[in-house]
Amino acid sequence: MARIVLLQLATALIAAALAVVFGNASVAFSALLGGFCCALPNAFFALRLFMSARKPGGANPMSFFIGEFFKITLTITLLAAVVYWYRDVNWPAFLIAFIVVLKSYFILLFRH
Repeated sequence: MARIVLLQLATALIAAALAVVFGNASVAFSALLGGFCCALPNAFFALRLFMSARKPGGANPMSFFIGEFFKITLTITLLAAVVYWYRDVNWPAFLIAFIVVLKSYFILLFRH
């Protein structure tokens, strides 16, 4: 799980770097925010699952669903926070980075 989270964080940084090359600082910041709106909730979800699995008796299946609920809630909260506090968001960069980070785990499926 840690590899997936690190890959998603790296993908967010790469998306922001590409956005600064093809755009400006505002586009890059929007891409970075979009990537982090996806990667950070996944990081908290992975941490919660890791901590749950280390408990005596192993992971409780309910902890997965509770963790998923909090991940979705945190994602929506972060998206709303960006919309509320960052008025100059570049929507194409923001959404493309969000989707790219969301689907970046496919890269690990094709590795040996």
